[in-house]
Amino acid sequence: MQRAALFRGGDAQMAAGDLGELLVPYMPTIRVPKSGDRVYKTECAFSYDSPDSEGGLYVCMNTFLGFGREHIERHYRKTGQCVYLHLKRHVIEKVPGASGGALPKRRNAKLFLDLETNSDLNSEDFEYEDEAKLVIFPDHYEISLPNIEELPALVTIACDALLSAKSPYRKQESDSWEEELQASKHAKTLVQLDNGVRIPPSGWKCSKCDLRENLWLNLTDGSVLCGKWFFDGSGGNGHAMEHYKETGYPLAVKLGTITPDGADVYSFDEEEPVLDPHIAKHLAHFGIDMLQMQVTENGLRDNDIKPRVSEWEVIQEAGVKLKPMYGPGYTGIKNLGNSCYLNAVMQAIFSIPEFQRAYVGNLPRIFDYSPLDPTQDFNTQMAKLGHGLLSGQYSKPPVKSELIEQVMKEEHKPQRNGISPRMFKAFISKGHPEFSSNRQQDAQEFFLHLINLVERNPVGSENPSDVFRFLVEERTQCCQSRKVRYTERVDYIMQLPVAMEAATNKDELIAYELKRREAEAARRPPPELVRAKIPFSACLQAFSEPSNVEDFWSSALQAKSAGVKTSRFASFPEYLVVQIKKFTFGLDWIPKKLDVSIDMPDFLDISHLRARGLQPGEEELPDIAPPIVIPDDPKDCMTNHFMESLDIDESSVMQLAEMGFPLEACRKAVYYTGNLGAEVAFNWIIAHMEEPEKQRPLPHLGNLEV
Repeated sequence: MQRAALFRGGDAQMAAGDLGELLVPYMPTIRVPKSGDRVYKTECAFSYDSPDSEGGLYVCMNTFLGFGREHIERHYRKTGQCVYLHLKRHVIEKVPGASGGALPKRRNAKLFLDLETNSDLNSEDFEYEDEAKLVIFPDHYEISLPNIEELPALVTIACDALLSAKSPYRKQESDSWEEELQASKHAKTLVQLDNGVRIPPSGWKCSKCDLRENLWLNLTDGSVLCGKWFFDGSGGNGHAMEHYKETGYPLAVKLGTITPDGADVYSFDEEEPVLDPHIAKHLAHFGIDMLQMQVTENGLRDNDIKPRVSEWEVIQEAGVKLKPMYGPGYTGIKNLGNSCYLNAVMQAIFSIPEFQRAYVGNLPRIFDYSPLDPTQDFNTQMAKLGHGLLSGQYSKPPVKSELIEQVMKEEHKPQRNGISPRMFKAFISKGHPEFSSNRQQDAQEFFLHLINLVERNPVGSENPSDVFRFLVEERTQCCQSRKVRYTERVDYIMQLPVAMEAATNKDELIAYELKRREAEAARRPPPELVRAKIPFSACLQAFSEPSNVEDFWSSALQAKSAGVKTSRFASFPEYLVVQIKKFTFGLDWIPKKLDVSIDMPDFLDISHLRARGLQPGEEELPDIAPPIVIPDDPKDCMTNHFMESLDIDESSVMQLAEMGFPLEACRKAVYYTGNLGAEVAFNWIIAHMEEPEKQRPLPHLGNLEV
């Protein structure tokens, strides 16, 4: 980064005594930033204005929040805070030297603003100069800095501390797990039980409930258990932690994160993610040979990104001359490092009119009613991002090189294009161990996380996430009695399997595989990649096919039986989000992305997937639940080996949750009332309203389908 002068000079406009008297009434409101205080001196809380912007940035000397010129009056009126530090970066043309070259122009080597430089400017001809002033509202009285002799000591110390404070985002990045992980004290001496447990490469399920996501393998006894519950409603039921409390077995690895380079390991005893230098040996104990995971199925090593580069080039239209677009709706989002999942989802979200109306259309009201700290308000940050993307304020064409001198004389400078969503990412990922890290994430998971936050933070009477909401009708049939059960559940995304068997270029794939093996045996470079071409209609067909229900319990037979389930649309959304499930695990435990080509149609007709409900001649399964023994203490569920298991009727859970009851209370009510319907479960909640235990996650959920 280029360095330049810290302050623009300016004569004191008042005598020292006058300045002191002027600031006396405001001294109680001026604070010195302490350790742990976040100083937002690079970005406005309501917009993407910065010290680079024409109006600069005003930083409150009490809250340390930053505000652009358009929003500073709002903060003053709401809080009554009068003293702000105004920060402005100027672009200055260098002074020509005796030899004709430009001389560096530095009045102070200290640079108090950690900002990106403008690539539109030639660094040999221009440099940056930063300016700071104290501004007192409502009269906008300005005191140029530095004024060490004239200002009270407290004010000087506060200004100095604020200018030297680190960016809160850089601090967050340096605190990421990747940079802070330490070897666990248990890794070297970990005891592993010789109990014959072998872990398959897929099909995992928590051994104490029916969850199949966020699963952790205990490295002592091989137990597969779910992780903790997160504030946003995702995660698990905390069975991995409960198992540690019962057994003292300290280390667990997250299933689905194992690669040749390592895995995500957590130490319950040390209460933090850790490194396990002996992870390969510990995994091999359970039949997982991670060190052999060096070559993927296409014959390329994990760090060989040729297939990805090719796909990326296709997406970017490499080799095609593209015309840059500027203005409203054409604003880019800068990548913060593995944040493309967030960028892609948010660009798509704010292309939808309902989200534009909810957040950008209501922007003045959202901003006026935002809390004192708008950086911690979901609706404020959504409105800010939406305005940044749609206003065109941060998407202006670059100034042509021949006009730079003229622009500089007019005391303007080229606008930086695109916005950096650091504040948005910091808030929306707060409390989530995955999205708060700098690792690559899944756009589908982030989309559902965002929808959860939209639902929990209503803005006006309109819920924009309703445009994605649809009902799924699930038809479950007992194969022996032929009786059926229809249930409905809410969903926001259609997940389609990849029908590999439907590839239209099978002969090419067979020839490619033969060439690849020959090249591998002869140690020659692999042949040009051939992708399987899968018709989208085949993926739809695979979605519509019946699937087997594991551990199905038939209420008609009062026993386990074979069961099949089909899914149909009970309602259709205005916007259908489709996910192609391209990630899978091989038999050799290699996590891989199916490298396929799927031609997406311009028009999608899924009317044949419309739900039809109970048909003539079909007989419903009786509403009979397995026998349940309800203990006095729900915690005793884990030790009641004679207790029959029961699957949760998610449609009843959702009906209760939509009434405003906590999700875990709804699940527990449906569970303890034997899936007899939302009305019975509602009465259970009312009867147990005063019991704090009702909101605790269920300690034991069965794995039987009713």
